[in-house]
Amino acid sequence: MAKKPAKKQTPMMRQYDEIKAKHPEAMLLFRVGDFYETFGSDAEKASKTLDIILTKRSNGSASEVALAGFPHHALQTYLPKLVKGGHRVAIVDQLEDPKTVKGLVKRGVTDMITPGINLNNDLLSGKEHNYLAALYPPSKGQWGLSIVDVSTGTFHYAQGTEQAILNALSTYAPKEVIHPKDMPRDLRLALDRDYYLFGVDAWAWETNYTAEQLTAHFKTQGLAGYGLAQGDAGAVAAGAILHHLKRSEMANLNHITTLSRVSLEDFMWLDGFTVQNLELFYPSSPGGVSTLDIIDQTGTPMGGRLLRTWMSLPLLSIDQITARHEAVSQLLEMPEVREQLRAVLHGLPDMERLCSRVSTGRISPKELARLRLALDTVAEVWTLVQSNVLDVPEQAPALVPELRDTLREALVEDPVVIIGKGESIRSSYDEELTRLRGLLNDATGTLEAIRAREADAAGIPSLKLAFNNVFGYYLEVRNSHKDKVPEEWHRKQTLVNAERYITDELKKFEVEVLGAEEKIKAIETRLFEALVAQVAGQVSTLLHSARWVATLDVLLGFSEVALKYDYVRPTFTEDQKLEISKGRHPVIEQVLPEGQPYIANSIEMDAEATAIAMITGPNMSGKSALLRQTALVQILAQMGAFVPAKSARLPIMDRLFVRVGASDNLSKGESTFMVEMNETATILNNISPRSLVILDEIGRGTSTFDGVSIAWGIAEFLHQHPAKPLVLFATHYHELNEMARDFSKVRNYHVAAEEHKDTIVFTRQLKPGGTAHSFGLHVAKLAGIPGYVVHRASQVLGALEAQRSSENQSEGVAESGQLNFFSLDRPELEEVADELIGLNLDELKPIEALMLLHTLKEKVSKK
Repeated sequence: MAKKPAKKQTPMMRQYDEIKAKHPEAMLLFRVGDFYETFGSDAEKASKTLDIILTKRSNGSASEVALAGFPHHALQTYLPKLVKGGHRVAIVDQLEDPKTVKGLVKRGVTDMITPGINLNNDLLSGKEHNYLAALYPPSKGQWGLSIVDVSTGTFHYAQGTEQAILNALSTYAPKEVIHPKDMPRDLRLALDRDYYLFGVDAWAWETNYTAEQLTAHFKTQGLAGYGLAQGDAGAVAAGAILHHLKRSEMANLNHITTLSRVSLEDFMWLDGFTVQNLELFYPSSPGGVSTLDIIDQTGTPMGGRLLRTWMSLPLLSIDQITARHEAVSQLLEMPEVREQLRAVLHGLPDMERLCSRVSTGRISPKELARLRLALDTVAEVWTLVQSNVLDVPEQAPALVPELRDTLREALVEDPVVIIGKGESIRSSYDEELTRLRGLLNDATGTLEAIRAREADAAGIPSLKLAFNNVFGYYLEVRNSHKDKVPEEWHRKQTLVNAERYITDELKKFEVEVLGAEEKIKAIETRLFEALVAQVAGQVSTLLHSARWVATLDVLLGFSEVALKYDYVRPTFTEDQKLEISKGRHPVIEQVLPEGQPYIANSIEMDAEATAIAMITGPNMSGKSALLRQTALVQILAQMGAFVPAKSARLPIMDRLFVRVGASDNLSKGESTFMVEMNETATILNNISPRSLVILDEIGRGTSTFDGVSIAWGIAEFLHQHPAKPLVLFATHYHELNEMARDFSKVRNYHVAAEEHKDTIVFTRQLKPGGTAHSFGLHVAKLAGIPGYVVHRASQVLGALEAQRSSENQSEGVAESGQLNFFSLDRPELEEVADELIGLNLDELKPIEALMLLHTLKEKVSKK
């Protein structure tokens, strides 16, 4: 039986396939009439993501094609859902008016939106960058990273070790990461858990090609001006990201005016788990409050984004930090000026993103008017700053008076969004525009004047003037007066009782009136495009002004926080001494119930005397808050803010590690204990001479003996480390208090709690000395554990303590027969000690450490 011939594909589906072939990785939103349609696998994905109906049609193909769509006016409703769902979306619009075209309408990609490439205001967070990253991991040598935000023009690069670059990637938290398609599979799988990844052809990462991309974009002869040489890992990453942007329908990138190096050695190292554990940007639980929520008192989107950057990258330069602190101090001394500045800045439009829309040709008349307002506001702010001799640590803004004057003269006060839908350009800005608008406004009066003049001249008082769609404006004369009609009138129609005529003047006026609206639209379009081009020529200058405003805004916010919450200016020392008097946790003190005071605590540390503060105390006593507040005080100080304390004298820390809490990472197949060990291994393998290490409940995820052993080993490792880090070590293992006896730089502290009959009172005060009381049963009772369980637990605890007391004739764990670290001179431990001393910790993986620990335990247990 002969096969049925395949259906011939329709022209529209051929057009679709041609566009899809150019963007196979993107979901095409294909404009068909009043709908955006998706086809095939795109339709199946769209139906699932958007919860819209999936249908099937032949569409002229050999088999049915899946189809899903939505009305074009609902684009801003559905587009965010697609992008948040991780889809790359290409919007294919009709490039011609279907009413004026016979046959197939021309279509093309008008916008490409991905998680990391986005200029759509409805999809962007005002105070958060929308970064796209390019990661270049060569098999040898340094790794490269580039970061770009096409919505603001921000463009950075970094290069360094694998660990440093991966840490920088975590710091910037990009929405999307591009990488070579041939990147090792294990690395791709590891990154895929945390980032939206997109592979780019390997040839786009070649050194010659990437260098050409950079020099062509910046119109330079070489890369030396950016601190790069051809072939540098940073240059490869930066060139590859430009290539990718151009391939993603971002042909106009004129707002990306410079490439700046992020010198990783100039900023404090904050790991991803440290940022998460401190809840810097996002709370750990729904409805919680982050540090940023408290510190962010900025009034502009640019200031909000810059604040996030400062918090992500605390400074190491005392001079730069001091400049910020000095500016905050100045602002605090000028309350009236501070309030004036905050009032002026409040509601300032987003200059950076408006400049990006100018450069890419996407700005509307209404948005250009907002940019005009922003430029006028910058000038007003600059006047206030200059008159009060404020020192803002950023390049002074350019006031661009000529551009401001032009925008003021050209744009109406409140322009429309779309040209042709109302007025955008002032009539006074163009003579022809003045005439045409006057023509439209005076059309009725002009026609009446023509009628009256012709009636008087011809002596026909009953002369009428009217309009129809056949021959336009006309004069109507009743038959009784037709003998008076002048020769220059042209008869167009004869009726039963009258005749209709046109004149050259009427025809000319008709052409002018009927074409005036289209002409006005064309003139406004031409003038608006000229304005946009004029602004685009100064985008680089305007972005510098935006940066200055953002810096001032952040510093104003710091002064507001300091005044509102009673923060103080910290000081810095050259040595490794940390002294915080009556420090407070910036978030906890603000979320406590009204009337409940926050209990401040003081702490002093010294790399040569008190390098490790061993802190014990019961659950809920405030140990974790103390640890976190110390870390947050250090970060706030080095980012240029004042700190929640009575006073703070701090060293400059180049690395800060915070390992707190315990939770599974099921998506990575890791248990609580493995997560803990992985994070701890990262800390131990990256210690520097100026590190602050915060460890909370290390070893809690395994058995007691294993946990004590690991916690002891880690504390001893840090104590003996030549880098001499400062360490805050909170633990439930009271055995670790014994370390202070054998290690000179360990000091014991405890967060006090008082027992009254069957209740416990948490004083939340840090006091010298260790404690052996956990008050676990009291905490269980407070948590609502049934009374029977608490009572039975109390009986078991009493029995265990009695047993232990009989085994330990002398006070302290060090004297007991239990296996411990306090008597390493015992013969049965010499073999274990020798094996530990011979270990190369730099090469020991976490899982290997656990297996070794198990083996050593078995050896000792057998003896």
